[in-house]
Amino acid sequence: MNLSNYPPCLIQELDKYGQKPTGNLDWDKAVLDVMKRRASDAAVYAAMELTNVIKKADEDKKKAQQAYPDLSDPAVYEMHAQLFLYIANNIVIAPQRREFVIDDDNKLVIRFLLYYFNNCKEAENVFPGRGYKLHKNIMLQGGPGVGKTMIMQCFSEYLKRIKSPRFFHNLSVTQMVNYYTIHNNFDRYTFYEEDSKGFMPKPENVCLNDVGLNDDKVFYGMNTSVLTDDFLLARNDIWAGWNKFAHITTNLDEKALTARFTKGDKYGRLVDRFKTYNVIPLSGKSRR
Repeated sequence: MNLSNYPPCLIQELDKYGQKPTGNLDWDKAVLDVMKRRASDAAVYAAMELTNVIKKADEDKKKAQQAYPDLSDPAVYEMHAQLFLYIANNIVIAPQRREFVIDDDNKLVIRFLLYYFNNCKEAENVFPGRGYKLHKNIMLQGGPGVGKTMIMQCFSEYLKRIKSPRFFHNLSVTQMVNYYTIHNNFDRYTFYEEDSKGFMPKPENVCLNDVGLNDDKVFYGMNTSVLTDDFLLARNDIWAGWNKFAHITTNLDEKALTARFTKGDKYGRLVDRFKTYNVIPLSGKSRR
């Protein structure tokens, strides 16, 4: 094959596309032109596909936000605040024959949570300087009877009735231990793989109340503290991978929490994961 009349650059360009010279200069030039156009078209189509993916992601994000009411509007906020109070008094606390009291000890916490559970950025301005964020879980801290569990019960019922994506199941450590003793697992509290196919778990938002309570008790061979630790570790993975929340309430203050959760974890993994929580102290006397 005589290639003396071939420019070296043509041979090199053909080689880039896995083509070899045929000896017909005009033909090989035409082949190179086609190969270049194909590559260019492929790049265009790839760019178009990437653009579509980005556009779909933006549309999904916008659609997700539209599922929440806009509580940055004061009138909308007031309407939801009244709805929350109605549900608290007439559904959650009614059997106790008393009223849900909003006072100086809890009013800002409730305001924050109303914004937070409706995915409203105003939440981050309620407690300036604390660094609370919408994407973090909630940890309500406070002494016995100050209303931690009651507040979360009220928000669970409120979110259920407005069909919020942030609705959560309000649960207790005692319930989790009981579930474990019956089923020998606590999957429903974590990944929820009961009907999973193709490694597709269906975790749900939850709030686990009374974390740290009765930690030293053993039920049917299972230590409560071990279950709680495993729950928190699993739920951190779920929060990071599935964007599902695991809120908690606890009587333990920051010092007691650190002592409790470093006891069985010398690497400090659990304490470090508390950085993914908005740690909210709730003050006051017992409301019972």
